[in-house]
Amino acid sequence: MRRMNTPDENSSTSAPLNIALVTETYLPEVNGVAITIGRMVQGLRKRGHRIHLVRPRQFKQDVAAKEDDYEETLVTGMPIPGYPELKSGLPAKGLLLRLWKLKRPDIVHIATEGPLGWSALSAARKLGIPVSTDFHTNFHSYTAHYGVGLLKKPIAAYLRHFHNKAACTLVPTASLQQQLEFEGYKNVLVVSRGVDSELFHPAKRSAELRATWNADDATPVVMLVSRIAPEKNLHVVIQAFEQMRKVNPLARLVMVGDGPARAELEKQHPQVIFAGMQTGEPLAQHYASGDIFLYPSLTETYGNVTIEAMASGLATVAYDYAAARQHMRHDVNGLLVPFADTDDFVTQSRGLIADMDRVQRLRLAARQTVEALTWEHIMGEMEAVLLDTVRKQGEQYVQPELSTATD
Repeated sequence: MRRMNTPDENSSTSAPLNIALVTETYLPEVNGVAITIGRMVQGLRKRGHRIHLVRPRQFKQDVAAKEDDYEETLVTGMPIPGYPELKSGLPAKGLLLRLWKLKRPDIVHIATEGPLGWSALSAARKLGIPVSTDFHTNFHSYTAHYGVGLLKKPIAAYLRHFHNKAACTLVPTASLQQQLEFEGYKNVLVVSRGVDSELFHPAKRSAELRATWNADDATPVVMLVSRIAPEKNLHVVIQAFEQMRKVNPLARLVMVGDGPARAELEKQHPQVIFAGMQTGEPLAQHYASGDIFLYPSLTETYGNVTIEAMASGLATVAYDYAAARQHMRHDVNGLLVPFADTDDFVTQSRGLIADMDRVQRLRLAARQTVEALTWEHIMGEMEAVLLDTVRKQGEQYVQPELSTATD
């Protein structure tokens, strides 16, 4: 029996933590989870905390970074089916036990639920280290799109079992919190997400870029930024845009992103401009150079692109859940569509392009809505949760979990 490491009770709330952060995706990979984890690392380091990041090796030439307040451990990974550009970390419980015995973290935060995440959970529990987790991706909702619908229930059960072994699970919206609690998840806490409102800004609008799309100031440009994949429900964007072009034949549709469905969509819809993967300033320019943003995905836990589009000053049409529900008000700063109602999505999109004054009003309101949604504020919430989790578990004596499980 022993007491776990905790910050001194008399220390300030900004007392530095040693945080082991485990993730199976990280920058420069381009997806919402990797970008969010990158922001998390940056924000927590800025607040004085020390990060030990554990992630799969992305390229053979990868070298683990090491700085005063940040270091990495790289583990072996394997490509994820349907996501060949991403890798899932292989089991590494033995390695993590050795690492954390040698240099014990105050808390282990697990961002992904793959084999590496499970190893981290098992190792941390064996050592009596408090664990927090993120719920980033509705993997069980993806099964129907990849021909493995029979796995939906087992995957959902695994995710619930995984997260309920942690002290708490962090989600970005109150609606997702309610959904998971209904499904039997325990200790679900809301920590929202921010947006870089300096990067994603209407001032990044580029007449030169619009000209490459054969669009002048009077041409309505409809945007989508997304992984070009089956689970993103992209046929709804195509359907909506076909109706929008009946209202204004000059309208252009630009799809930003890449993925397994891109080649077939390009072949089927030559009228659509496929801009490929964009990041950083080029991505910001693409957003800001549009007018209307259509986001038809039904599988998001949040949807970073929704608030990036709003920050860029786009009139957004999205289903009423996740980030859209949290930050949009219908016909005030965007258009909300009842969940999975394709007909209404198409109708709302067609009606919007028929009234460009309305588009302009929504664009201005969208930008104003998210200007205060800074990552600095969000990381303050994240810091408070981690400190509280460490304190709560440190107030009791914990018997390290005995286990004969092997990797």
